[in-house]
Amino acid sequence: MADRRTFNVVILGVGFLFIFTAFTTCGNVEQTVVKSLGNSTFTGSGYHSLGIIYGVFSFSNLLAPMLVTVIGPKITMFLSGLLYSGYIAMFIVPSTWSFYLTSVLIGIGAAMLWTAQGQFLVENSEASTINRNTGMFWALLQCSMLFGNLYIYFDWNGRTEIPDNSRRNIFLSLLVISILGTLSFLVLRKSHHEEEMLSEEEGQSLLSTRTMYKHRANTAMQDTKSEFKTILRLLKTKTILLLSPCMAYSGLELSFLQWSVRDVYWSNCTVRRALEKIVGGGLFGLLCKNSRFRRTSVVFLGMVAHFVAFYLIFLNIPDDAPVVFETTSLKKPYLTPSVSIALLCSFLLGLGDSCFNTQLYSILGHVYAEESTPAFAIFKFIQSVCAAAAFFYSGYIMLMWQLLLMVILGFTGTLCFFVVERMQNFSVDIQEF
Repeated sequence: MADRRTFNVVILGVGFLFIFTAFTTCGNVEQTVVKSLGNSTFTGSGYHSLGIIYGVFSFSNLLAPMLVTVIGPKITMFLSGLLYSGYIAMFIVPSTWSFYLTSVLIGIGAAMLWTAQGQFLVENSEASTINRNTGMFWALLQCSMLFGNLYIYFDWNGRTEIPDNSRRNIFLSLLVISILGTLSFLVLRKSHHEEEMLSEEEGQSLLSTRTMYKHRANTAMQDTKSEFKTILRLLKTKTILLLSPCMAYSGLELSFLQWSVRDVYWSNCTVRRALEKIVGGGLFGLLCKNSRFRRTSVVFLGMVAHFVAFYLIFLNIPDDAPVVFETTSLKKPYLTPSVSIALLCSFLLGLGDSCFNTQLYSILGHVYAEESTPAFAIFKFIQSVCAAAAFFYSGYIMLMWQLLLMVILGFTGTLCFFVVERMQNFSVDIQEF
């Protein structure tokens, strides 16, 4: 049983590694690719595309749990992978209508994928292994930021104009990688929860596959109101309310890392930040098995790492950098721009990102082990709403105010996380007493 669960977690991580190697690389270069298109009829914008993706993703999270209930997390992740592959394939022969259509579809697919992933990870974990499994998955996932970006860095070598042949070759390669990741989900073995559900269905009668899924669909439709009531009930619980600032902060810093800072210094820093996320994800998953190294210690470390990075970014990058696109910055930074400071910032940003995300996964899996699907749907909803908002405002607000907002929300989120962890420890102490 333990070996099967570990196998599932590793294959889950490998699947996400392949899919997000393709998607993250695509997202990092798509604006450059869009600007390089010689087709005058293409008027799409990478920034608008990402805003659409996260906007659709936000609200699709509310419906994703029902779909996962009907067809199961394994098939849900497979179908989602196909939608990711479709988005990447669009860049081989790009057109404006397909660009925005696939942006909508991938927003739906992302909600399906991450909701199913959260449920599948919890189903294959126990209280004693949730930290380890989260760390393993997160380390494998963050490898996705490394390989594709290394290839782009060495092959494109800082070019801002991308020839059509080069674009087709890279996106064909990314499409193959994404399809391999999608197919890997079919290798996942049934969890104990799925086997129990199938045993109940087989015990009732010898149902055909069509009848079985129809039965599941009818059951899911009957439970839809119950699912929404569960989500609304969890939204009112003290734990979710307290974790909301931390979830919201993870959305803001996700947008900041992916776009605002990357537009200023991308190639080296993206690779360095990926390495730090890989190390951070695996390390914190293992360290948190030791009760003396609690989740609060990891989150506090993440807050400190981010705040130091924010201060250095404030000194090293012009204040108007996020709002200037076509011309050079009009303002001067407080310090002379330095590659070494930029690399240090990327190190700290990657470290902090691993701290917050691994521990949010860990505490949600621990507290809501029996209600993992709606809990992770709420997490992704809050995170993606804030990320979508940040993608839209980041091009209009000076860097100083963006950093100040993240400092306030990051401090508040960390403090609230401490309170939740204290509540859980107190609850355990009462039960033992």
